[in-house]
Order: sequence, then structure tokens, then C-alpha cells
Amino acid sequence: MGFKCGIVGLPNVGKSTLFNALTETQTAQAANYPFCTIEPNVGQVAVPDKRLDDLARIAGSQKIIPTQLAFVDIAGLVRGASKGEGLGNQFLGNIREVDAIVHVLRCFENDDIQHVDNKVDPISDADTVETELMLSDLESLEKRVPAFQKKAAQGDKEAKAAASVLGQALDLLREGKPARLTQPKDLDEERIFKQAQLLTSKPVLYVCNVEEEAAADGNAFSARVFEKAKAEGANAVIVSAAIESELVSMDEAGRMEFLEELGLHETGLARVIRSGYDLLHLITFFTVGPKEARAWTVHQGASAPEAAGEIHSDFQKGFIRAETIAFDDYVTIGGESKCREAGKLRAEGKAYIVQDGDVMHFLHS
Repeated sequence: MGFKCGIVGLPNVGKSTLFNALTETQTAQAANYPFCTIEPNVGQVAVPDKRLDDLARIAGSQKIIPTQLAFVDIAGLVRGASKGEGLGNQFLGNIREVDAIVHVLRCFENDDIQHVDNKVDPISDADTVETELMLSDLESLEKRVPAFQKKAAQGDKEAKAAASVLGQALDLLREGKPARLTQPKDLDEERIFKQAQLLTSKPVLYVCNVEEEAAADGNAFSARVFEKAKAEGANAVIVSAAIESELVSMDEAGRMEFLEELGLHETGLARVIRSGYDLLHLITFFTVGPKEARAWTVHQGASAPEAAGEIHSDFQKGFIRAETIAFDDYVTIGGESKCREAGKLRAEGKAYIVQDGDVMHFLHS
């Protein structure tokens, strides 16, 4: 399953620096001027999960394969983007292609790094970006909704559903609220709403880029962002892009020692990924054997056949059953054969809903 997060924000807030650190690459040119990122850079990141190490150790797996997360570093936005200012059209088009928005906000003072508005105000920065996204959605829906309403009046059922759900989104936007607050009343409306690809329908994770000294507990700027996120039902995390950049060149032991000295227990990547999983309602299941221990990602509520389909489409088509062991049982009892003897290996059918941490083996025709 693809999981693509677009890193957005105003120029010079630390987007590219964070991207470089998260992906452990230098493919995005981090520079102290607007629009240094012209084409969106995409980086595939291995999702860290200690459970994989435990499973591989017990099973004697030769290889460990984590699931992947994609980050897209998108050019900085300026006021007027919805009207094509700066790299506006490209910026908005790139956002349509991602599943979630990672909104980087500058929460640090530094006279050597220019701010596009010559002030540090993360709430104002967030509002600037959100306003441009809402204006773009508003312009789109003001053209589309009347057309759907006209067709609905002629008895078109699909148009009636579209007029209802997108009309609700239009009302929210006119009130200055994002489209993600829209509540589709059934599966048809949910499908139509998703297909509309509204920019403000995407879930948001605010990343507070703080100075090194504030990496553990944040600062006054990040506290305001967390209040904003709570009020919106969004997620927020604290990250120091400067620290993440330093971690890139260290080995695992050096990283852990450095993090402990700063009062941190995990990298910014781990915090962003965990929050991203929560944001998109994702869970992980595992396949384990002597050749490899591998992690896979599905949405919460996915059925066993859908999980099988993540491995291969033929597995889903010919699904018979899934032999399933809970992660805690696998580790506590000591592997598949012992779990089978203890009655902890379950044969689950097509209706089974996958749980986070399930160790699964699929039988198919």
C-alpha cells in the first residue's frame, strides 16, 4: 500500500532540511531562499518497527524487510498561490497527489534565516497555507456544484449525491472551514467526496520545527500549534530539523547516545511516522519465515483477503483462509510451531478484520 505524505509550508521553514534528514538523502537542495525546491522530491523511507527485529530473531529470518513510507518535498507556497502566484499552480497540483499533508511550521528564532514575512508566527503561517488551499477548493466547487445541482433536478441519482456532499463542502469553505469537516452520509457520498480530490479534505499533521534546545519539550511557538491542532482534531509533533540532520551521519549506537543526551527517546522520523499512521488510520501486519520477516501496511478495518491482496492480487482473488497469530503470542510463546501447539494459531476466513501486529500466512487457490 502506498502511503505518500506531502511536506508543505512557507519558504524557509525547514521543509527541505527535514526531508533530507527523514530520507537520509541530500536530493533536495536546502538553501536559504524561496523556491529552492522546484520539482517535488520523493523519498522512500523504511518505517522503523522493533517488532520486526523480534519476529526475525525468533524465526531465524535471513532478511528483514520493513514497510515503506513516501515523503514528497513540495515547493514553498506564498500568498496568492491559488491565483497562480509564485509556483502556486504547481504547488497545488502536487498536493492533490498525496494522501496526507505534513505541514512544517517554523517555531524557532534565527536572524540568519530569512522569513518570507519577516516575523516568526507559526499560526499565521499555517493560516496562510490553509487559506490558499481553501480558496483553490472554493473556486473549484463554485463551478462544479451548480452543474451537479442542475443534473440532480433532472433526476440523475449520481449528480444528486454529488450535489449533496460537495454542496456541504462548499458551505464549509464559504464559512472559512476546511472541506475535511464534511460528513458524507453513505458510501456513495464518501466515494464521490474522495474522488473530488479537494485539497482541504486531506488530513493534516503539523510538524513544529524547533531549535535544538526545545526538541524534547517544545517552546512557546509549538505550544500554540498544539492548541490549534487540538481545536481542529489534527495531529502535531515536535521535530528539530537541525538535530535530524546531525543524526543522518551517525550509526545506530551513536544516534541513541546523542538522543539520550538531548532527553529524546526516538528520532523525529519515528514521531512523524507514528503520527502519520494515526492520521491515516493505518496498521501493520507481518509475514514471517526463515527467508524473511516482512511488514505490510493496510487501513484499519481491512479484511483478511484485502491484506492478502497487499502481497499479491492473486492471493486476494483465490483467498481460502489466513493462518493468524497475534504478535504478543508469537513472541511470548516462541514462534509459529509452538503457537500452533498451544492453540494460538487461528484459521480466519474472509470476514476476519486484520488487527495491528497480526502475523499472517495466507492459503489461496
